[in-house]
Amino acid sequence: MKNLAIMMILPVLMACDGIQTAAPATPDAGSDTCGASGYSSLIGQNFAAVTLPVGTDLRVINPGDMVTMDYRATRVNFELDAGGLITVVRCG
Repeated sequence: MKNLAIMMILPVLMACDGIQTAAPATPDAGSDTCGASGYSSLIGQNFAAVTLPVGTDLRVINPGDMVTMDYRATRVNFELDAGGLITVVRCG
């Protein structure tokens, strides 16, 4: 009986071998879709003293913050140190 079950399942498993699934989209590390390079001059400045254009799609990440893994090509991420200084500006 065990061999019969294996013989019935084997063709199904073999058929699944040819199925390809789409890999999740990964961000291109070299792309600047959000315009982060335009904010690179802010690195080292206190985020509280920075004025950004209204409607900027941004996320502020403080040390120890939990952040989602979703990637939004138009969002600018500002990573801050413990003193509130901008250390990294990147898309995502």
